[in-house]
Amino acid sequence: MPPGCDAPHTVAVLVFDGISPFHLSVPTLVFGRVGAGGPDGSPYRVVVCAEQPGTISTPAGFDIVVGHGLEVTETADTIVIPSWERDLPLPESIRDALHRAHARGARIVGLCLGAWALAASGLADGREITTHWSAAAEIARAYPAVRVRADTLWSDDGDLVTSAGTAAALDCCLHLVRADHGSRVAAELARRLVLAPHRSGSQAQYIPVAVPETAEQDPIEHAMVWARTRLDEPLDLDGWARAALMSRRTFTRRFRDRTGTSPQQWLLQQRVDHARLLLESTDDTVDRIAAAAGLGTGVNLRHHFHRLLGTTPAAHRALFRR
Repeated sequence: MPPGCDAPHTVAVLVFDGISPFHLSVPTLVFGRVGAGGPDGSPYRVVVCAEQPGTISTPAGFDIVVGHGLEVTETADTIVIPSWERDLPLPESIRDALHRAHARGARIVGLCLGAWALAASGLADGREITTHWSAAAEIARAYPAVRVRADTLWSDDGDLVTSAGTAAALDCCLHLVRADHGSRVAAELARRLVLAPHRSGSQAQYIPVAVPETAEQDPIEHAMVWARTRLDEPLDLDGWARAALMSRRTFTRRFRDRTGTSPQQWLLQQRVDHARLLLESTDDTVDRIAAAAGLGTGVNLRHHFHRLLGTTPAAHRALFRR
């Protein structure tokens, strides 16, 4: 639901017999908490549905009761498949419901192995999806028309959105809140849920190095904090490495090991995210925002903003101007 609209954006969460309650809780928690306690209520209406309403078993030792069937998908704005089973065929009724919803413009989201169901539906043929790294090869073999990625946290094609495992699913849902309602709303929700405000979808799923036991043992974390407090300043790689008490080569290698990306790419993402927040929350000119975010000129800001976010600063500001 774009800002300023009165009708809530309906999120239909599709469950199946045997679903993990933990996976189910991700979209219901994130979308259900937006605006919680606020004077205007939530901009989302979350409805859990199943192919056959009634009692749904879980592997957690308790059942859940679902009161809605697939009729909810006929009017939902977003349909979320929070999980799926690898050996569970996709019922024709669900496939048809997803196709009808997609045809009328609904956003279809497959979280974790929910991407399996999305691939099985045929909607992802010729498209690229993200899923949990442990299932990527199997999905690619089962559905060769789909390009499957296991090296990213989530991917957003607008009408089809997919993510890796549970933690990445939280990041993905938070990203959708940010896309719908802006960085400030998403940041406040992240603070309430004690989540990282933003993890880029391009970040690696799995980083095969040990995480230091304490923050004091993690100079890269200190280097990231150091850089975030200086986004408006020129930050060359040599100076950044010196601040971390490392050589440039060692810093670059350890930064990539720690984050799955290069220092330059990480820093650019932070600057674009900061510019996005300033566009939503201030009346500053694009040139002034570019300077405050360390992007130099409005031309640079427009270039990177469009490359990373697929829109212009002016269009983004207009979307969130109430």
